[in-house]
Amino acid sequence: MPTVPAQPAARHPAARSRSYQVVRLAGGSLAYCATLVPVAVLALVTAPLGGAGAAVARWRALRTGLLGMPPTAVPGPRPGTVAVLGHALLSLLLGAVALLPLGVQLLMVLRGALYGLVDPGPYDHSWGGPTRAGAWVAHFLVGLPMAAAALAALIGIAAVHQRLTRRLDGERGPRWLIPSVLLMALAGALLFVAWTRQI
Repeated sequence: MPTVPAQPAARHPAARSRSYQVVRLAGGSLAYCATLVPVAVLALVTAPLGGAGAAVARWRALRTGLLGMPPTAVPGPRPGTVAVLGHALLSLLLGAVALLPLGVQLLMVLRGALYGLVDPGPYDHSWGGPTRAGAWVAHFLVGLPMAAAALAALIGIAAVHQRLTRRLDGERGPRWLIPSVLLMALAGALLFVAWTRQI
């Protein structure tokens, strides 16, 4: 009697869905954080000229489109120009903090995934050297945990900012929200200064 070859076990739909959600959250957070500085600068320029409503609409669209957050069912009263400018300043601070993990992601691409192309060698004193392949693999593997940590930071920054944006819809945010943004900005500035003194 012929035997039926064993079929590979199908992945559970929930596991596939969960991994898709994690990838989508990471990619959406990366894109969201990359837009914080330009959207905040645009709001700072246009809000005093009557563009406060358009600035709020842009933040809502980013939150819905990139992070997949549902739109607010019943938005509160339209925020005034001062509230929009305050939100833009906090967004600018968070955007500046996001530049650090975004830079780590860029370095991972240039000095990890593309190491052998951007560094022509010799690799005698490089990690994984003296061969190009060894140095390339070593730099890629060293960069993976840093890239994962940077993605986690971007997810956190995007989550904090979307909580800020919900305040524009009239929702009350937790008391720790604005102090956390200021603390993140201070920590980011200290990290940036420490990093520049190392190079």
